[in-house]
Amino acid sequence: MTQPTPAVRPGQIWADNDKRSAGRQVQVLAIDETHAVVRPAGGPGLQTRIRLDRFRPTSTGYRLVKDVAP
Repeated sequence: MTQPTPAVRPGQIWADNDKRSAGRQVQVLAIDETHAVVRPAGGPGLQTRIRLDRFRPTSTGYRLVKDVAP
């Protein structure tokens, strides 16, 4: 049985599964109904928006690296 994808919450760190972006990690800053506002984890960088449906462990999605308390 597969594990359910955790809910996306501000403060979490997610890693990009796309092999073209190997090593890329983002920190969630805020979420709305359809997108998460993120920035590169561990340093300054441009904020961007990612659709919430991409936060799942597929080859073009994201996997949770570090969770935060609810």
